[in-house]
Amino acid sequence: MLYKRLQRFFRQFKFDRAEIARFVVSLIDIPQPWTLSLDRTCWSFGQTHFNILMLAVVHEGIAFPLLWTMLDKKGNSNSGERMDLFDRFEALFPDVEVACLTADREFVGRDWLSYLLIDPEVPFRLRIRHSELISPKLGGTRRSGERMFDSLRPGEFRQLSGRRWVWGRQVYVIGSRLADSGELLILITNACPETALPDYARRWGIENLFGALKTRGFCLESTHFKDPERLSRLLALLSLAFTWAMKVGLWIHQGSPIPLKAHGRRSQSLFRTGFDFLRRTFSNLPLFSGRFHQALQLLSCT
Repeated sequence: MLYKRLQRFFRQFKFDRAEIARFVVSLIDIPQPWTLSLDRTCWSFGQTHFNILMLAVVHEGIAFPLLWTMLDKKGNSNSGERMDLFDRFEALFPDVEVACLTADREFVGRDWLSYLLIDPEVPFRLRIRHSELISPKLGGTRRSGERMFDSLRPGEFRQLSGRRWVWGRQVYVIGSRLADSGELLILITNACPETALPDYARRWGIENLFGALKTRGFCLESTHFKDPERLSRLLALLSLAFTWAMKVGLWIHQGSPIPLKAHGRRSQSLFRTGFDFLRRTFSNLPLFSGRFHQALQLLSCT
């Protein structure tokens, strides 16, 4: 009977995705300016492929889901799909100040870059492929990013002087050779190049989010949903559950700080702390009813 009710719920119930995004923001009270992260997560179930393009805001080392698009294809998004997602964000949060938008190497291209540079510009920190061509002036000699920064040693970084031409647009270019792996990281930005590397590092918050939604938390990919719209409804519910778990984790941490390890990071994430608390509570509500009601009160935005 419960299974049937759940089936009917995901088949028939309608969510106002905009209201869910507003509720997430109001519940966690994320300070401005926001660091946004754009990324994609995908998996397959048999012959069915799921591909989700998501825009999230990074806070406390993890990203909070705002808006997403269920892509009806395998592989990367195109510029039009990214523009549409960001248009929805700007319509929903017109007064939000954006510190920067971060995105990895697959979010590239002339049209996408041109969109971000339209007045008013969106501050961005975008990683580009090593093979992308860079020129000191329009029509000048172009060289790949890999050649530009081939002399960097692990742990070193360098900013090219002035603005350079990439995809027919002028941007600042910064290269860094990662200390741990020796991998070359090349960023382009339209503002504040001196903070581009630490700003871009915050992008990892969306990877932490995907981990929480999937294998390290709610196991989204194990639901075996096949209908994209139903999966999107489930993702909306998980956005609320994830935010609640983070809120609970922050509440527990304020009362009893999570110990730090030798490397300076917490021994357990805020999400895992809140998630484990809620899971234990739901498994034995009579025993934890008092604490559960306290956690329930955290869902109030007042």
